[in-house]
Amino acid sequence: MPITDEGVERYLHELAPTTDAVQAEMERVAADRRFPIVGPLVGRLLRQVALSIGARDVFEMGSGFGYSTLFFAQAVGDGGRVVHTDDNGALSDEARLHMRRAGVGARVTFEVGNALEVITRYPGPFDVVLIDVEKRDYPAAFDLARVRVRPGGYIVADNTLWRGQVAGDPAGFDGDTRAIDQYNRTAAAAPDFLTTLLPLRDGVSLHYKLGETPRRIKTATVPVVPRAVKKP
Repeated sequence: MPITDEGVERYLHELAPTTDAVQAEMERVAADRRFPIVGPLVGRLLRQVALSIGARDVFEMGSGFGYSTLFFAQAVGDGGRVVHTDDNGALSDEARLHMRRAGVGARVTFEVGNALEVITRYPGPFDVVLIDVEKRDYPAAFDLARVRVRPGGYIVADNTLWRGQVAGDPAGFDGDTRAIDQYNRTAAAAPDFLTTLLPLRDGVSLHYKLGETPRRIKTATVPVVPRAVKKP
C-alpha cells in the first residue's frame, strides 16, 4: 500500500535536495546496497526536531552505518553527544569514518551491541531517543526509551506505518506488523506523551514527553504614555 503519492514524494525531494557531500555519499551507498535508511526527508525532520528543543544528548536505538546519526550530530553542536548503536561492528566502523569525514566524529559515541541492551547502561535523561530497531522489538524499545527521555524531549520512531500494513485487517498481521501496531496504540494512549504519527516515507512517530512547563520569553514592558488632549 503506497503511503505517499509518488508525485508528492518527488515534489518533497525537489524542495529539499541533498547538498551535503557526506550525506550524498551515504545515500549512494544505501541505494547500491539496498540498505534501509531513514532517507533525506526524515533525516531533515530529525535534525529539525533536535534543533527545535536545543538537543545536546541523543540516543539512537539502531543506527546502521550512521545516516540518521549524521543529522543528529549536526544538530547537537560541539560538546553535544549522539550515541550510535549497532550490533554489526563493521557498520559501526563505517559510521565512524563517515562522521569523521563530516567533521562531527567527536560528537558521536559508538556502541557495538543490541540497542535494547546497550541503552540499559545509559540512565539518561536524553533530549531525543530514536527507535529504529527490529520491528518485533518496538514495544520493548518504547518501554526503555520512555523513562530515559526528559520532559520536553522526544522519542522518534521510524517505520510506524510499516508500508501501510498496520491499516489492514489485524487477523492477517504477521509478527512485525502486530508489534508495530501494538507500539502505535501503546504510545498513542500513553498519558506522559503527546504523539503524532506523520505519514512521511514509511511513517514517523513523534512522541513529546510531557511534564515540563514551557518556558516563556520575557518581553519588556513598554509604558503607555497618555496622549495630550487638545482643548477646544
